[in-house]
Amino acid sequence: MSDKQLAAVIFDWAGTLVDFGSLAPTQIFVDAFATFGITVSLAQASGPMGLSKRHHIQSLLAVPEIQQQWQARFGRPSSEADIDEIYERFMPMQIAKVGEYSAPIPGAIDTLAALRQRGLKIGSCSGYPRQVMEVVLPLAKAAGIVVDHAVAGDELPAGGRPGAYMALANLLALAIPDVCRCVKVDDTRPGIEEGRNAGMWTVGLALSGAPAGLTPAAFAAATPAELDAIRQRVRTEHLAGGAHYVIDSVADLLPVLDDIERRLAAGERP
Repeated sequence: MSDKQLAAVIFDWAGTLVDFGSLAPTQIFVDAFATFGITVSLAQASGPMGLSKRHHIQSLLAVPEIQQQWQARFGRPSSEADIDEIYERFMPMQIAKVGEYSAPIPGAIDTLAALRQRGLKIGSCSGYPRQVMEVVLPLAKAAGIVVDHAVAGDELPAGGRPGAYMALANLLALAIPDVCRCVKVDDTRPGIEEGRNAGMWTVGLALSGAPAGLTPAAFAAATPAELDAIRQRVRTEHLAGGAHYVIDSVADLLPVLDDIERRLAAGERP
């Protein structure tokens, strides 16, 4: 393979390859906080999506409205110990429920097959901890989603997104010699920033992930005008995060890869 051609694509999981709308983590954050008597909306829960799950909880507790609820209920600000307690409540709920949201996103299976035909390696990383990924990976494989490597959000000492660590761990595992020949595909801003920090081309997804806030049913029922408004809002967010491209879902990825290879051949770098 020429050094002017792509070598690998690194995918996120929920909202990118599986779980249209990224509902598994979003809804379960709502449910976990509810067990403490704290009301978190789906929109609030989706805000920090892309971070590791403990950092996600920490970010939610920093939301003024949520922190006010916490202090009203418990008579004090939340602490590190509270973050740990919510996380410990969240984890078994996540493990128990994630399988219900593991269906491949439409077009994902065909896209991965096309990447393999092109000789590209397929990496992946997630904000999910390894315990959850151990549930997700076999279910995804049974449904036709197979990757060459997967990195979980809690298994690198250096940390997770928006740092470059998980993306670069994929390159090490897949023996990719040049970050410029890699593409990071993600539905969240932290995931896009992860790819940029790793020196990769980045592709944001506008409609399939958490920022769009669409369930499969809501997506199917939405009018073209409604979808376009969501598309433009999320596109603006992703471009602000550094995305080189923004597409609706992974089903639209192949023409983007063609354009990136054209740019590589012309001497461009991410």
